Amino acid sequence: MLLERVFGDGAQQLRLRRTERRIDTCGLRVRKTLEAFDWAFQKNLNRALIEGLANLDFIDAREDVLITGKSGTGKSHILQALALRACEREIQVRYVRCVDLIDDLYAGLADRTYDARLRRWARAEWLVIDDVGLGQLRRRDDEPTAAHMLFNLLDRRHEHASTAVTSNIKLGEWGKYLGDATLAAAILDRLAMTSIHIDIDGPSYRDALAKKRAKDHGIVDAAA
Repeated sequence: MLLERVFGDGAQQLRLRRTERRIDTCGLRVRKTLEAFDWAFQKNLNRALIEGLANLDFIDAREDVLITGKSGTGKSHILQALALRACEREIQVRYVRCVDLIDDLYAGLADRTYDARLRRWARAEWLVIDDVGLGQLRRRDDEPTAAHMLFNLLDRRHEHASTAVTSNIKLGEWGKYLGDATLAAAILDRLAMTSIHIDIDGPSYRDALAKKRAKDHGIVDAAA
């Protein structure tokens, strides 16, 4: 019995170390949980649907997840919490902000490692692309558009591996943001075929928190 307990404890410690290493290298900057999500604040959000996603069956099914809504509504919190849970389940996750992903691929064009970088992003068991529409996408006139980069990546993953995306802008604005309306439409077509779409139509938690802090410090909003 003692030997079994020693071996069991050793195996558990090894698993915990692997999980920590997976979390440290997946790209997550903060550790969010669904237990810490303020469900009462986002009253219109389908809690049962989100908690159902937490079983991560959609990853095995190679389904995508698309979460839309204005900034501060909890989109990133949800996907970061799911990414943390996936790491705990020993799923190989890569998390990245859209602007950082595109910057990385542009860097690959500059140093001729584009194909290798694209393959690394493409082979993730679950890829989380956060904040489409947030941050300025930079490119030179002789470079392909961000839409071209994103399409190439998602086309490789389509029906082969699960991808999750959050968007701070309306889907109809992707063409302008990514630099090519036709390719943006093609990206959305692929996501529409295989994705679970969640639109968070609710208030901004960050705006509410800022107003509360201002009130606590005696600052009156003149527009109120």
